[in-house]
Amino acid sequence: MSTKIEVSGKTFLRPETLSDNVTHYCAGCGHGIAHRLLAEVIDELDIREKTIGMAPVGCSVLAYNYLRIDMAEAAHGRTPAVATGIKRIHPDKVVFCYQGDGDLAAIGTAEIIHAANRGENLTVIFINNAVYGMTQGQMAPTTLIGMKSTTTPHGRAAGDGQPIRVAELLSALTAPVYIERVSLSSPANIRKARKAILKGFVNQMEGKGFSLIECLSPCPTYWRRSPEKALKFIDEEMTKAFPLGVFRDKDREVETK
Repeated sequence: MSTKIEVSGKTFLRPETLSDNVTHYCAGCGHGIAHRLLAEVIDELDIREKTIGMAPVGCSVLAYNYLRIDMAEAAHGRTPAVATGIKRIHPDKVVFCYQGDGDLAAIGTAEIIHAANRGENLTVIFINNAVYGMTQGQMAPTTLIGMKSTTTPHGRAAGDGQPIRVAELLSALTAPVYIERVSLSSPANIRKARKAILKGFVNQMEGKGFSLIECLSPCPTYWRRSPEKALKFIDEEMTKAFPLGVFRDKDREVETK
């Protein structure tokens, strides 16, 4: 059952799908926020007993500790391929991928592009924190130009390539039905992120096809910033390279025709 928490006279409920476990994430990490949003959406849709989550290699490799649903793990980057197999065998289940930027946009580039291009009836939650978090903060495909990492101590240079914009890249394909980029940087943005995640799940339940929600998320540890400054970095710097918004929504396209 949900746990009630009293804070300054207000009552907050822990979603039933969210486990009561001590987090392994660093202070200020956005994964915990994303997990709660997933749990809230699963509870709202009453699909806990029919949902299957896919955890990759990366900071979220232990996601199954926090979500009270069936979960499977996949080799680094291969989450969309394994999720495709599970969904095709169990079309009545709600299957989602939970991936970081190193997992999805580097090692798993081919997997995500082809799953999207096939229009697999999946929901992908893409956590973009612009760095490899699990393996000590190396440059990721999404690292900003000038951003320092353990492999770019003087800042990412243009010769290292530009940040890969996954939402824009996949929205160029014909098959995806819904692609949106949101942020976990403020209460207002978190509410928008929840709405986007809800829509991604509903799309799958209605059999519409492939949805991806990209979440700009803080990594204070490897950004070498305080949690507060990490949130400001998202709003002031990351959104310049990764603008928020809807990049594909076939429901809107139908409405405007």
